Amino acid sequence: MFKGISSVVSFLTIIPSKNSELETVAKNMYLFPIAGAVIGLIIGAAGYGLSLFIQPLVTGLILTGSLVIITGIHHTDALCDFADGLMAKGTKEKKLKAMRDPAVGSAGVITVVLYAAGMILAISMMKGFVLFEAILLSELMAKLSMIIQANRGLSAWQGLSSPFTQYMKDPRKLAVGVGLAIIPTVILGGMTGVFVVISCVGLSFLLLAVANRSFGGISGDVFGASNELVRLASLLIFASA
Repeated sequence: MFKGISSVVSFLTIIPSKNSELETVAKNMYLFPIAGAVIGLIIGAAGYGLSLFIQPLVTGLILTGSLVIITGIHHTDALCDFADGLMAKGTKEKKLKAMRDPAVGSAGVITVVLYAAGMILAISMMKGFVLFEAILLSELMAKLSMIIQANRGLSAWQGLSSPFTQYMKDPRKLAVGVGLAIIPTVILGGMTGVFVVISCVGLSFLLLAVANRSFGGISGDVFGASNELVRLASLLIFASA
């Protein structure tokens, strides 16, 4: 269990570990919410303190930057690629080529700017324990989105996403992953938490449908983009409650 937890924490963050082989991480994807909890506790605790002493927009900027840094910018980069692929005109092959292109297009730039603005705005609308709780639970929902997509989807090509879609077809692993994310969110978030769960599960399936239609399946970029968009949606809901 410890090896599994350390592997997913290392994979999803900049925290180093000796157990970060892709195969090991894929087998333990159902533990992603635990990695989300680690991220949420670190950034949430920082947000709790900062929000009591610093101007809200500055707090939002610092925490948004901290989330990007602690996750190694991988998911933010994936959001760029996903947007570029989605906005490319033509066949699925052309969209896949655009998504896999290392160069960032205008769609990716605009999407990340809007994403960052949304994150800063949502975080700046909360403070203290409310902010801590929102960040923590939003990370759980973000990781749940990837678990759902790996369980229900198929890889667009034989790549990084392939072992995840293979191992997450196990219903027992799905049940554990879903429980690790949803139970704390409902208990701590109350009715707002219930609404967050429903909304974010729905968004996860919507993004999966978009990926299937546009690319013929999911990829690492789809996982990463879903992580970012579901996190943002969760924070906006908590901020609006």
